[in-house]
Amino acid sequence: MSNKVRHYLQLILFLAPLLVPLLVFWVLPFICSIFISFTDWDYISPTFDWVGLDNYRYMLDDSQFLQALHNTVIFSAAVVIPTVAIGLGFALILQKRFAGSHFFRAVIFSPWITPTVAVSIVWSWVFDSKHGLANQLLHLIGVAPISWFEHGSSAMFVVVLVTIWQAVGWTMLFFISALNKIPSSIFEASQIDGCSPWTRFIKITLPLVSPTTFFLLIVNMINAVQAFDQFQILTQGGPGGETRTLLYWFYQLAFQQYDMGSATATSVIIFLITAILTIINGWIGKRWVYY
Repeated sequence: MSNKVRHYLQLILFLAPLLVPLLVFWVLPFICSIFISFTDWDYISPTFDWVGLDNYRYMLDDSQFLQALHNTVIFSAAVVIPTVAIGLGFALILQKRFAGSHFFRAVIFSPWITPTVAVSIVWSWVFDSKHGLANQLLHLIGVAPISWFEHGSSAMFVVVLVTIWQAVGWTMLFFISALNKIPSSIFEASQIDGCSPWTRFIKITLPLVSPTTFFLLIVNMINAVQAFDQFQILTQGGPGGETRTLLYWFYQLAFQQYDMGSATATSVIIFLITAILTIINGWIGKRWVYY
């Protein structure tokens, strides 16, 4: 056995503990999902028929799928941009060490490590139409109570608010790490040149944290597309499907309607959307950073 072959065998042996679970629990199920998306399997029957692209053609004419796609785009945009902006704002405030800075970091970060189900249950009490804290506060300032979960716009607002609140702390820590890596000599030189704080922020801080910014845009966008727990606890896709996203539509198709063919076709669409967004953001990020 040659040294080159022995080297590859050793490499495969060392990678096997990582590759085998990846193959068994991700690659093979993904391939099976693609196959099932071309069938009419109902999740229960031992047999199925090959339907080709019918599931995908049906989605293009299905108003519920198009509504879920629209809701996913709106939800992602409403979550990602404020999360990154607010996270950067907190990072700029808490970057420097002062009395209580670590405490405030821990408080802001704590929602991220709290299970989403528990967070959503608490917020469902806050926005309860009859006895929720939100309506009690509105009553104190003379505003009529709002039926938060009975209207599509207000229900989506609640889910967006909960998601932003949970993700801001994680985003903040990444920005703090990026800000701490910027050499202080750059800011000192800009102060000598008479640059204003706003100019330093626009001309120095933003460009130098741009790799972190685009990383966070990508990850938060993927998390938004894959959001499920908060929708399940807070709105169940209602009212009238106005908070139903693609992932929740996949859940309803697969485990409520037992239409596994259409459900897996939806999951393939979710995968493609995630991949395309990642490629686009990565490409734009490289141009911004290097050019």
